[in-house]
Amino acid sequence: MIFNIVLILMTMLFGTGCEYGKLTEEELSNLRKDMVNTQIIRRGITDKNVIKALRKVKRHEFVPTYLHDMAYGDNPLPIGHSQTISQPYIVAIMTELLIISESDRILEVGTGSGYQAAILGELAKEVYSVELLKPLADASSQLLKKLGYKNVHVKCGDGFKGWKDHAPFDKIIVTCAPKEIPPELLNQLKEGGLLVIPVGDFFQKLKLVKKEKGKIIKKDIFSVRFVPMIKGKESK
Repeated sequence: MIFNIVLILMTMLFGTGCEYGKLTEEELSNLRKDMVNTQIIRRGITDKNVIKALRKVKRHEFVPTYLHDMAYGDNPLPIGHSQTISQPYIVAIMTELLIISESDRILEVGTGSGYQAAILGELAKEVYSVELLKPLADASSQLLKKLGYKNVHVKCGDGFKGWKDHAPFDKIIVTCAPKEIPPELLNQLKEGGLLVIPVGDFFQKLKLVKKEKGKIIKKDIFSVRFVPMIKGKESK
């Protein structure tokens, strides 16, 4: 964790203006394959569709150009506005926990760079992603359209409210941490549906939540560290 924080600070301080991002597509592809083999498969991710999606989606497309050569490292990276793109393994395990099928309609809270949304877009029928920060919402929406993800829809809004117009959802994933699970997200989850969410303040737990026969069943997965989930009006 300390290493990750130091890396982010270093890239924020010294990255701009350096001659990064000069790797060829072949080199980036090899780094992506190595990422999947060493960071994902060796750590126990077994869902073949999740592995296939991680091999396909170009993570470097979702980070600043000067960080392209770090895009497949085992760590989060800054994407601006005090936000980060999650560590690849965290993306993988959160996705695997959802047990996604091709017919699923998924709500994502916290679009960020759009990388997690792209992974979901490879697996599900429709993805509805909500981002509080308008610059990130606009940038990720444009990038996802550019990359051909017609089944991924992004809007700027308050994640605590979900996306009621398209509810209920088969699966919900939250990529920022509220202190408690937002009731409205539970309301928008289908019977039998799954929710993956980090919960807590400084100390956070990744939780897998299932709605079963009207009851909410929660399971702690492991400790994590996400940016806080902010409630209220859009932040500039």
